[in-house]
Amino acid sequence: MKKLICLIAVVASLLVASCGSGATSGAKKFTVAVIPKGTTHAFWKSIYAGASKAASDYKAQGIEVDIIWKGPLREDDREQQIQVVEGFISQGINGIVLAPLDRVALVRPVEEAKRAGIPTVVIDSGLDSEQITSFAATDNRKGGMLAAERLGSLLGGKGKVTMLRYAEGSASTTDREEGFLEEMRSKFPDIELISIDQYAGATRDTAKRASENLLQRFAGDVNGIFTPNESASVGMLLALQDRGLAGKVRFVGFDATPQFIEAMKNSQMQGVVVQNPFAIGELGVKAMVDSLLGRPVEKRIDTGVMIITPENMNSPDAQKLLNPPVQ
Repeated sequence: MKKLICLIAVVASLLVASCGSGATSGAKKFTVAVIPKGTTHAFWKSIYAGASKAASDYKAQGIEVDIIWKGPLREDDREQQIQVVEGFISQGINGIVLAPLDRVALVRPVEEAKRAGIPTVVIDSGLDSEQITSFAATDNRKGGMLAAERLGSLLGGKGKVTMLRYAEGSASTTDREEGFLEEMRSKFPDIELISIDQYAGATRDTAKRASENLLQRFAGDVNGIFTPNESASVGMLLALQDRGLAGKVRFVGFDATPQFIEAMKNSQMQGVVVQNPFAIGELGVKAMVDSLLGRPVEKRIDTGVMIITPENMNSPDAQKLLNPPVQ
């Protein structure tokens, strides 16, 4: 009997030792490439901060996640972003988190990565492919609708409005623009849309030039303006200020910057639609790593959107979005 008890004790100790050894040898480590549309705007810096937070959370669980942050220099350089994706395919990384500059042009490299055993989570802006793990982004159409509701109400349902688009091929801003037009036409039929086919381009400089052209053309007529992203909104704000129209024309933009906060305080902007870029980065990386760990992942992750105005900008919810963490 004593021999049997001793044998059971030995077997039990071996099992415990085996389990402990397995837990150590089973430690996970992943390398994830996070590829933004650009790296200069505060929006992308906040996405990077969110991605880094996700990596820190996994480290606390004993899972090492190495984030490689690399994007094109310009937000209209599709070819460079394609090259970045292709470059990572040959580097033996575990996954890609991508904000595609073009919903069509980035399909081929993403699907090539999938065939090479490297999955992709898309963030911020959509991709016309079923070969992705998940999509974490703002409900951009809803964001555009919120802007239309704000601008239409400010104008009392009457007047003339222009919308300066961002860039062709950008899924996120196209959805905002279409949401804006849909809401404006359905809820404010007496508002005339006098220009909706001009593009700001990828930089603040190109946006300012496009804005100046619009204001020169419609200076005496335009009552309200909508711009669907940070660079287009900055360009329009600068053009309005230069022409002495800031505060005279109702203006609703998109994304959060200290410049827009100041403009709202000075009654030069009447609203900004604000995303949660920190959450986009954090949830995008978590979707990728959870997938690599074999955990269930939602195909569509809504990261939230809010219209912030001079009236609500000091609320806790608004302040959290207006001052996102950056790195």
